[in-house]
Amino acid sequence: MSVRSNPLSGAGVRPRATRTRAGQPLPTAFAWAAAIAGGAIMPFAFQPFDWWPLIVPAVALSLLSLRGRRLGTAFGLGFVTGFLFFLLHIQWITVYLGPVPLVALTAWMAVWWGLGGMLLALAWRWGEARLPGAVGSFLAVPLLLAGLWTLRESLASTVPWGGFAWGRLAHSQASSPLADTTSWVGLTGLTFLLAAAAALVVQLVLHHRTMLRRRLTIGAVALIVLVAIPAFPVAQTGSLRVGAVQGDSEAGLLAPYTPGEILQQHVDATRELSGEELDLLVWPENAAEFYADETAATMAALDRVATEFDAPLIVGTVTREGDDTYNSLLQIEPGEGAVAEYRKRHPVPFAEYLPQREFFAPILDALGFLELIPRDFSIDPTSDNAFDVAGTIAGVAICFDIIDDYQAREMVLEHGAEIILAPTNNADFGEGSAENVQQLAIAQLRAVEAGRAVVNISTVGTSAMISPDGTMLDRLPQYAPGAMLEALPLSTTVTPGIRLGAWIDWALCIGSALALAGLGAATALQRRRADA
Repeated sequence: MSVRSNPLSGAGVRPRATRTRAGQPLPTAFAWAAAIAGGAIMPFAFQPFDWWPLIVPAVALSLLSLRGRRLGTAFGLGFVTGFLFFLLHIQWITVYLGPVPLVALTAWMAVWWGLGGMLLALAWRWGEARLPGAVGSFLAVPLLLAGLWTLRESLASTVPWGGFAWGRLAHSQASSPLADTTSWVGLTGLTFLLAAAAALVVQLVLHHRTMLRRRLTIGAVALIVLVAIPAFPVAQTGSLRVGAVQGDSEAGLLAPYTPGEILQQHVDATRELSGEELDLLVWPENAAEFYADETAATMAALDRVATEFDAPLIVGTVTREGDDTYNSLLQIEPGEGAVAEYRKRHPVPFAEYLPQREFFAPILDALGFLELIPRDFSIDPTSDNAFDVAGTIAGVAICFDIIDDYQAREMVLEHGAEIILAPTNNADFGEGSAENVQQLAIAQLRAVEAGRAVVNISTVGTSAMISPDGTMLDRLPQYAPGAMLEALPLSTTVTPGIRLGAWIDWALCIGSALALAGLGAATALQRRRADA
């Protein structure tokens, strides 16, 4: 480096380094504005708006706000982004429960976003310092940021009590061309790719001294790679004529109902299929109400339905064994009764059961919410999430089970599921609820990821028959009785997204954590040497 003379001392001194725009963080006020804008824009990428391209600029604004921040400020910025996002994204919780549960769950998820913001701020600080040049700026740093975003999302989706895997970046892409990538890398992999694309956008904007042609080339190549990936080819091995019935039963966990009412509504709606030849009939979660297997009248009614179509009936009910109560699906065979049972493996904490009841019960009682969770659904980890119906292996998922990556892999890899049945009850979220269509979007992505047709059947909607490429073959309107009938394709193909999904998850999360730790250790070692 050239040295200029100081005319007063005659000594040679180094000139002050000129900071480029790429080296400067946003002014503090602008950083908070970016964090707020990112959180406010992000919900519009998801259902019911489905403006899926907005996910990239929304994440980019969040990442940009964290660049150059101290850890305390980074936590606050991440918290604000996450709080605004969830406050808008899951407002359907308030329909029956009011604002307190919404704020509580939103704040909890925002804490995760705040912790993730701290990791991302460290990644910016150490990554830019130790990963210079085009490869570092346009490849290594975006991949590191994306990996840490994915790590935070994965932890929030599983910890504690199974987590809350709602609002993952991947869930915004059900109707976009990027949905096909889930068949290769799973939902976690799609989240990683979206976060990496957003981080690359930030870097392309920041590095204004890079030639325009090079920036455009990098951006174009990244876009082509993301959009042009076709779905993994899935071979059809047969078909199954499946009927699915939506009874328009507005009774959920919270709404009162007259015993027998829900059952009769589904019996009535099933009449739309009279005279049709079926291989399988599917009713929603809770369609047979409580303790169907113990109630002779209910079992007689279910047998009449199965016998009429000479086909198995899959139906939701509450079952019990000793002191344990389960949210279950029964497989009813004509003239045989219940021959198989699946007990929900992922009941929702603070809705279907109260974790650490001795601790939380007094708190909820003081807030007036304890009566909404009068019982705890038990978890049966040994319950197989697949039925053998009509000579076909059908994977089964009750309601929020559909968001569980592990269960999706288990039903295909361990049980050989050729189709996925997803009975649900969305009555507690209100008419026109965004929850219904958000859950449907997750079911669409699950179909593409697994390469399986999915029957998403709800008591009140949104119910749909989904092909393995995510296309809705039929769909029922919300809060209206109805029935669907489709010859759905079967497949035994195992996609990379299912076979390698768990490995991809671990590689992204552990790899990004180790990379950040390595950068931190290298930075600390360099400082020690400088101080020595």
